Amino acid sequence: MKRHVAAAAVIGAVIGLAGYGPTAAAPVAGLSETQRLGDRRFVVTGDRLYQVGAEDATYPATGWHIRGEMGGFWTPPIKLLDGVWFGANGTWLKAERFTEGTGYTTMTLAGPDGLTVERTDVVPDGGRAALIGLRFPAGAGTVHLTMDAHSELLSAYPWGWTTPGQAAANLPDAGSFDGRNLIFRDRGTPPVPNARPHDWAALVGSSLTPAGHALGAGMRGPQGAVVCGDPTPAVCDDGPYGRGTGGRLTYDVAVGASARTVWFAVAGSDQGLAPAQAELARALHDPAGALAAKRDARATVARHSRVDLPGDRLLQRSVEWSKQNLADSVQESRDLHVFASNEGTEYPPPAGVVDRARWIGAGWPDYPWIFATDGEYSAFAAVAAGQFAAIEGHLRTLRDLSEITNGRSGKVVHEVTPDGQVYYGTDADVGNTDETVKFPSAVALVWRWTGDDAFRDDLYDFSVRAMRYALGLDADADGWPEGSGNVERPGMGDEKLDVAVYTIRGLLDLADMARAKGDRATAAWAETQAARRARNFEPAWWYGGDARSYADSLTDPGDVKVYQRYWIGATPMEAELPAGPVASTGHATTGLAQRERDCFTGEFGFFHTGTGPTSDPAGNPGPSCDSVVSAVPSERDIFSLGNAIMAVAEGNYGRTAPQQRYTTANARSQLDPSVWEMPGAMPEILPSPGFGSNMGKDFLSRSSVIQAWGTYGVLWPVIHQQLGVAPDLGHGRLAVVPLIPAGRQIAGTDILVGTGHVDVRAAARGNVLSVTVDAAVRARLTLGAVVPAGAQVTSVTVDGHAARARRVQTARGDEVITTTGPGRHTLAVTLT
Repeated sequence: MKRHVAAAAVIGAVIGLAGYGPTAAAPVAGLSETQRLGDRRFVVTGDRLYQVGAEDATYPATGWHIRGEMGGFWTPPIKLLDGVWFGANGTWLKAERFTEGTGYTTMTLAGPDGLTVERTDVVPDGGRAALIGLRFPAGAGTVHLTMDAHSELLSAYPWGWTTPGQAAANLPDAGSFDGRNLIFRDRGTPPVPNARPHDWAALVGSSLTPAGHALGAGMRGPQGAVVCGDPTPAVCDDGPYGRGTGGRLTYDVAVGASARTVWFAVAGSDQGLAPAQAELARALHDPAGALAAKRDARATVARHSRVDLPGDRLLQRSVEWSKQNLADSVQESRDLHVFASNEGTEYPPPAGVVDRARWIGAGWPDYPWIFATDGEYSAFAAVAAGQFAAIEGHLRTLRDLSEITNGRSGKVVHEVTPDGQVYYGTDADVGNTDETVKFPSAVALVWRWTGDDAFRDDLYDFSVRAMRYALGLDADADGWPEGSGNVERPGMGDEKLDVAVYTIRGLLDLADMARAKGDRATAAWAETQAARRARNFEPAWWYGGDARSYADSLTDPGDVKVYQRYWIGATPMEAELPAGPVASTGHATTGLAQRERDCFTGEFGFFHTGTGPTSDPAGNPGPSCDSVVSAVPSERDIFSLGNAIMAVAEGNYGRTAPQQRYTTANARSQLDPSVWEMPGAMPEILPSPGFGSNMGKDFLSRSSVIQAWGTYGVLWPVIHQQLGVAPDLGHGRLAVVPLIPAGRQIAGTDILVGTGHVDVRAAARGNVLSVTVDAAVRARLTLGAVVPAGAQVTSVTVDGHAARARRVQTARGDEVITTTGPGRHTLAVTLT
């Protein structure tokens, strides 16, 4: 633990966190990198277009779903370009410095004869265009500027290896020049059954009139035309399914005594040329204004849920960047023709159309689309960050897609591309039961934080059907639904631990919503079903012995416990019910201590699969913590989600010291220059004994450079657990009960709840715990603090007056609580 605290202190010094506080008005400072830029990916997003490239201003072939084609410029549901490249005075410009801003990036490009050009990339929200600004220094004279662009108009699905695949579906692009802009078109009907005709267009142009142009097959700037074949080259330029074409524009840019910025735009549409032209014109109308608007929007994101953590400046900074990561992840697509591909083996006609979908993208570059489990975990981060609209859109999108795909059965789809292809999650698929039972909990979570009864009512009927569907997947009537959960590995039993845990929670959350709506029958049914499972949970699932863990699954007949050391073993401690976490305190203490050991946790956090005995026939490199023989080998990959699960689990039981190990790991992935790939971005997988690191892999084999779900393990522990903010606005209640580190103070401002906000400042000084809350929301306020174990309370005051208070035993420790109304109040608890 000490080495992590030391690392946090060093990193805090490196990125300049000293003196930061929640009331500071300064914007979030950018993060810069100068080393190995060609080996690092970057992502710039708007809600309707994004680009992925390398931080040296090149665009290597990237990603694996469509091999080599997951980078470049995309406007869901189609890709537009492989990339754009710039040259000055006969030399191609490459970056020598990359800086990640909030909603935009900058690169310092090195040119000939000491020329330095500053490049800014931004994607305005609401449009289907990206902007690139080139700032030439004062006195540069006339710069002969060259811009290359290479198209690759193709759809998000099919993928490279599906049936059909992109080899058959991708039609050749055609390039042209309209006197000012490059135009790329892909029109026709792919020669595969049930394919629809399309008319896709991409445009590249500038605020300047070009001096010349050229068209041709290449046009990739300094890059060549190396195809990602087999064996895979170290770096390649195009995927095996590429059928794009190229174009070049040249300009003579006169730069006088003042610096000059020239703007370029990449725009496109899946609805023909005219909409693409309109998008280009709109983007180039006021590029500087668009950049300013994006920065202002991200300043608003930064202002909400602003925290002050003097004892953990690294985590404080991670809160800031996690909010930005979530905002980066919001996507939108329209006119989704929904069909189920049966895991990429079928291409039927669409079953229906979703006119507009908004969602929190899972990860870039290979998972920017719609996932149920990612959104359901990211929901906790989203509400803690005050990003309510993003998660509301995601849940509505899941409902709409699921209703079409599964004929109102209630089952939630698993994975959907932005063109409407449902890869997995139909009624016929045996699995993703966890995503179905987590859906009502996500709806209830948003409802409690927003108090939005209309949102609850919109998704209530589907939530009811989701739980009834899941409980129907119980062939042996033991109470535990069958079907895969988060872990899909061979050798597991029919019933999975995480499914069981989230079923109990889902039932109770549904019951809460039902009672609020006056649906007594559903409330009684859900409460009865939950109570039965809660009573049976510990004897059914605790594995015990030197495993000191819950079983990962149960196999039939007989509900035989199967223990394989998966990360889902922490979910009974992570899932929070109205009365506390699912796991008993005794088993939670034992289970968490086991998972903190080096057979489950490494330098960067929680392994996907822990290490068993060396005698295990599966083979288990690394230390062992138990004697249970399993057919499953250890899988010592560290996912940012796994760290989130452990961080939240530790916090649920007031274990702030071990919690810091997991929050620090995720924070380092964003903020430690020795760890990050893209500054400020939390990845899918952290450096791990099993996986290695993204920086050690080619661009075709990496995990996501930014993944939303890990932010759950930063924002929720700080806002909900440490600051203790727990809205229940659906019932007109708000609780603020901080868990204050000994001898320290913590604070948060502008934490959004409903249509208002709450500010919190808590401190432990000497024998007094003080909590000051300013609740600008109409709600009954429960104010309190978690008291240290064994401490006696001698007095409680609110606003300087003696107050009646209760001492309540909870999983995270005894809470001293009192009730008051909205507004500003200070609680003081004196201890002996």
